[in-house]
Amino acid sequence: MAKVLIVDDEKSIRDALSDILQEEKYEVITAEDGEAAWDKLEDEKIDLVLCDIKMPKMDGIELLNKVSEEGVDVPFIMISAHGTIDTAVEATKKGAYDFIQKPPDLNRILVTVRNAIESSKLSTETKVLRKKVSKGNEIIGESECIREVKATIEKVAPTEARVLITGENGTGKELVARWLHEKSMRSKSPLIEVNCAAIPSELIESELFGHEKGSFTSAHKQRIGKFEQAHGGTLFLDEIGDMSLSAQAKVLRALQDKKITRVGGDKTINVDVRVLAATNKNLKKEIEQGSFREDLYHRLSVMVITVPPLRERKEDIELLVEHFLEQVATEYGSAKKSLHKDAVSQLGKYDWTGNIRELRNVVERLVIMSQDTITEGDVKKYVEA
Repeated sequence: MAKVLIVDDEKSIRDALSDILQEEKYEVITAEDGEAAWDKLEDEKIDLVLCDIKMPKMDGIELLNKVSEEGVDVPFIMISAHGTIDTAVEATKKGAYDFIQKPPDLNRILVTVRNAIESSKLSTETKVLRKKVSKGNEIIGESECIREVKATIEKVAPTEARVLITGENGTGKELVARWLHEKSMRSKSPLIEVNCAAIPSELIESELFGHEKGSFTSAHKQRIGKFEQAHGGTLFLDEIGDMSLSAQAKVLRALQDKKITRVGGDKTINVDVRVLAATNKNLKKEIEQGSFREDLYHRLSVMVITVPPLRERKEDIELLVEHFLEQVATEYGSAKKSLHKDAVSQLGKYDWTGNIRELRNVVERLVIMSQDTITEGDVKKYVEA
């Protein structure tokens, strides 16, 4: 049940609004001026404030300003007499959700209150989701090699430089790409990801550049490719070492000309895209073997970031495990399990050929199979050497 605070120096208006909102199953509390309202805002969780403008001691605008200054996140609906409409409009510019003119209209009040509360809920949910996404994208670790990776990201992200991210499977190359995008000038535009290894070679060009209707047997309608989808933002080409040579030639041309042509089409389309690429292969060896273009390699590797394997940063294992324990607890809706020091030491004895991805899976397994505290014995029992 949403809780509404009504602030007005006229008792008759407070009582009338209270009756209306209580009939609609809102919990209602009242205050006769801004000072009394601030005391209630400090003491209770309020979902909405219906606030008069002209009041003694502290008026509605002063209360709105104080709430904003103190960082209290609650929507305001201002109640204004005819002579204070301009002030009410000014209040909406300062963050008030809306204003209602006296004498208040019943239907207008109920619709505005409902919309304000729903809008506030959506805003809160969005903030929580963004926080979760941001937290999920953290690069965890304080080892020297990870600090170097983070420092490089901070320097490179704000530029337009193309970046090649190298490292073994499971080290978190895609996480580096997301950080580069989030810290770039393009962060408000899309980050489009393409796993080049997961797309058959005969379809990769259509995936990247799109196709026109009828350009091949199964092309029943026009398709917009990843380059166009990423226009203004970032295109992340994961596992680029698995891309066919013909697709490599087209990617090279797109990077050189900043233009693409859909498969089966003849129209040239301008694209403004920053390209990040990642691979677990040694591209210089691939070049020697003739399976990767040297000119494309040089286009992609303006900056190279190498993500270290977990065996080279074992001092980060405890931080990573604590992070994953919290993550798993949130996903399962359960209490976070604790980790015994001996368990940390035991985890440090493994090679972690699957790197961070393997460690994440192991933590989830330990959460499922262990008691409230994960012990050295649990690690020995449930982790494959």
